[in-house]
Amino acid sequence: MTTFDAIIIGFGKGGKTLAVELANHNWRVAVIERSNKMYGGTCINIACIPTKFLAHQAKQVQVKEVQDPKVQLAHYDQAIQQKDELTAFLRQKNYNNLAQHENIQVFDGTASFVSDHEVQVTSNKEITILSAPRIFINTGAEAVIPNIAGIRKSQHVYTSTSILDKKKLPKKLAIIGGGYIGLEFASIYRQFGSEVTVLEGGPKFIAREDRDVADAVYDVLSKKGIDIKLNAKVIGLKDTQEGTVLSYEVAGNAEELHVDTVLLATGRKPNVDGLNLEAAGVKLDERGAIQVDAHLRTSVPHIWALGDVKGGLQFTYISLDDYRIVKGDLFGNGTRHTADRINVSYSMFIDPPLSRVGLSEEEARQKGYSIKVAKLPAAAIPRARLIQETDGFMKAIVDADTNKILGATLFCAESSEVINMVSMAIQMEQPFTFLRDHIFTHPTMGEALNDLFFSIKA
Repeated sequence: MTTFDAIIIGFGKGGKTLAVELANHNWRVAVIERSNKMYGGTCINIACIPTKFLAHQAKQVQVKEVQDPKVQLAHYDQAIQQKDELTAFLRQKNYNNLAQHENIQVFDGTASFVSDHEVQVTSNKEITILSAPRIFINTGAEAVIPNIAGIRKSQHVYTSTSILDKKKLPKKLAIIGGGYIGLEFASIYRQFGSEVTVLEGGPKFIAREDRDVADAVYDVLSKKGIDIKLNAKVIGLKDTQEGTVLSYEVAGNAEELHVDTVLLATGRKPNVDGLNLEAAGVKLDERGAIQVDAHLRTSVPHIWALGDVKGGLQFTYISLDDYRIVKGDLFGNGTRHTADRINVSYSMFIDPPLSRVGLSEEEARQKGYSIKVAKLPAAAIPRARLIQETDGFMKAIVDADTNKILGATLFCAESSEVINMVSMAIQMEQPFTFLRDHIFTHPTMGEALNDLFFSIKA
């Protein structure tokens, strides 16, 4: 048995950042990662970085208005190669950052608890028992595989992880699930030239957004040639020589869809299988996530959970903030906690991107606020005209009694950057006039916040 000051299970954003922090405090740290393809975590290997890189490359294809299938295939092949090079570079960099630290030892293998202080690491070569007074779980999440007939036998079904390794551009792609992950892939592959059909089981398109926002996104994606079907219940799949036949129902009517590729975008679940949490006394919640308190301690006080494995928002920047909470708990005053996350912004990287922070109009009304609503078409923004990306609009919700910004939804070019300015204004509890009267550079999408909030009377 080898003893460390801390064991970190998983090489994700929170875990890897914490490992360096602990090591810099002269702790001896063991980091366990089951796959050498996941050094650095989900974000850089199978999520944020590769998907947004492909989204950027796909957009370049669209700008060129490429119609020749051979040219489209060549663009896709080049994009996949460049994506692989990028992730390989970042993966190696992340590995070196830890492995070359004198106080960190990286173990390749599968981790499982033996007790609340001991973890077994199983690799192809050997079984090793590690022990530490403090343990941190950062194992992320994995794709949910729905119970659909034929789905596990099909040779043409991919998850959001495995499709990133697909070398050949799909001709006809069916995406099961119309959430944010599904729509991002729909936008990417349509712009590369695939025929894309999205099958959403629910009656509402992107249900958590206001209907004017959802309708605008639906219209833009439909105009790009993405076929979106609501209330579509997938019954089964059956492979053929050409691909697969996907059977589904809409309002009780049976339909079939012939495609060569199927993407499952039906959600992700905490990755706890094989950890043997029972041996450590770590409890799960009703959704299968690790239970944690406001400081990310599990039911066992000397074991913490960070990132997607604890449930909640599945963003890499949340995992990074988890590190800040644990750092403060261990070395600071412990005042930072999960309840601080009142207004967390997010972006869906379709084209144009959809970004949001705070309350929607519908949510604000449900909570009983008296509100003012501001809207500005993207076509009215000089920068949008300049870059020839005029789809969408900006929308903001303001408390009529206090003039504080309650939320904003930006469906326009570069919204993933602009939303951060709105988020900071909300966090600082500034009135909407703070952004209305701020001096921005020109011509930028950010300066449109002047015009957006100018439409509201103080």
